[in-house]
Amino acid sequence: MGIKGSGDPTLTEIDRYDGGVGWIAYPDEGMERASHAITTPGDAAGGAEADVWVLDPVDAPGVDDLLAELGTVAGVVCCLERHQRDSDTIANRHNVAVHVPTWMDGVESDLDAPVERFQKTVANTDIRSIRVLNRDVPPWQEAGLFDGETLYVAESVGTADYFRAGDEALGVHPMLRLFPPRQVFDDVRPERVIVGHGEGVHDKAARALREALASSRRKAPQAYAGALKSILTGW
Repeated sequence: MGIKGSGDPTLTEIDRYDGGVGWIAYPDEGMERASHAITTPGDAAGGAEADVWVLDPVDAPGVDDLLAELGTVAGVVCCLERHQRDSDTIANRHNVAVHVPTWMDGVESDLDAPVERFQKTVANTDIRSIRVLNRDVPPWQEAGLFDGETLYVAESVGTADYFRAGDEALGVHPMLRLFPPRQVFDDVRPERVIVGHGEGVHDKAARALREALASSRRKAPQAYAGALKSILTGW
């Protein structure tokens, strides 16, 4: 299919766990763009159904059914300045806003949906926002999300083939291999890591994250060779 899928999407479920699920809309594409939905407790006064927060979604037939299994959609969250994807489409369909960090630029103008800003946590939830990167050269604004168990990283780390070197469970983005964002994750010990590219890591996730960041520079040549091979072979 190539690096980025187009045409009719085919939803493939990934990362099912208690309180969350993910999907890939174009399972054959090289980028392996992954979307996720995580839950928080709903309003007790309004009923027990969980609130669902949709992260950097790519739309596909069947997405709404997948979300309905978890609860009621409370909002869509954009965690990377270039990950608008289908955030506005899904937000409008569920009559909710797209939530964007206060410090993230160049996102709102590309969204045809209501936008709400957040700082330390997403809306009134316990989902903590982590400022992973915020720089102008090269442009990169990325927020991570952590609810105490599940860490979501949109772009800095991933499991798609071109992220990983050798047998790595989790790899650093090729553009960040030499200078990975290690310190921002120092106090994060996730039970699982879900990512914007590829399936998540559910076994020994904290170790996988720590090792990926620690060995990123050392394994850079191997990672670059693998990424080049993927490009030359047409993904």
